[in-house]
Amino acid sequence: MVHRHSIAKSKAIHRRTGKTFYYATKLLPKRIRHATYVLYAFFRIADEVVDSENDLTPDAQRRRLETLRDEVLGRRETDDPVLLAFRDLCTTYDIPDTEVEAFIDAMCADIEKDRYATYDELETYMRGSAAAVGRMMTCVMQPEEPDRALPHATRLGEAFQLTNFLRDVGEDIVDRDRIYLPKTTLDTFGVSETQIERREFTPEFADAISSELTRAEELYREGVAGIRYLPEDSQFAILLSAILYADHHRLIREQGMDTLTQTPSLSAVRKLRLIAETRWQWLWNSDPEAVFEKVSTAGTTQSRPPEPTGTPTQAR
Repeated sequence: MVHRHSIAKSKAIHRRTGKTFYYATKLLPKRIRHATYVLYAFFRIADEVVDSENDLTPDAQRRRLETLRDEVLGRRETDDPVLLAFRDLCTTYDIPDTEVEAFIDAMCADIEKDRYATYDELETYMRGSAAAVGRMMTCVMQPEEPDRALPHATRLGEAFQLTNFLRDVGEDIVDRDRIYLPKTTLDTFGVSETQIERREFTPEFADAISSELTRAEELYREGVAGIRYLPEDSQFAILLSAILYADHHRLIREQGMDTLTQTPSLSAVRKLRLIAETRWQWLWNSDPEAVFEKVSTAGTTQSRPPEPTGTPTQAR
């Protein structure tokens, strides 16, 4: 059983560092919500070893990640309440050690790797980071048909992370000297790494971002298609998280694809509006794919909740 102090600390980390997903997490049932706080807090603790502003050398970062690996897998003692809670969750929900290993391996890759030659190479990285996160979340939700749910969870996790990469191009190059856009994409549209390093926005860069947005939106469609395999009391929150993340694409397009010199961010008002629109549609049609397409498309052009589709269903 996860201690109350562990949940409180995990929730504070989640609220501070994952504001978009935090909105959706609050709508999960308690049995999943508390576990999600712990999962997210652990992900952030590991991620911040390599992404936060600190004086750790690459070797020190690697040692810290290896220590985290041993602590959460029970190979080394720890008194950190988040790590202890995460270890308990892995046991309670049968989260495979391989998923934890894959996630830590991806964080280790961030220490040295800062450029990706192809999308396949980037996808390999995302399988260890975003996909592992999605699969661990699925374990916590305990779907009746996990084998059907897990492939879609993998795609949805990749969609979220690709959105982050496209949104944060400027921040990633300034703060971390990283470029997550595949070199093959940059080459296709005539964009050099030097342009990105200098944050020189061009029409060619806009075309490259547009191409990757299309790729990400296909991942969203594949991911959302699997929400129906999740427990009914979890479907709305996961659907909402997809809608909130995908809405960054609207912002990116509104600012002409320029994520080099500015970073789009959803306002609190916009998030509340999307929650209301998604809930309204969900009351009338509890088909995740239909609601996702309706709200994601209508959200860019309408100032009031769109007309519902289907017939009323019981609110969840």
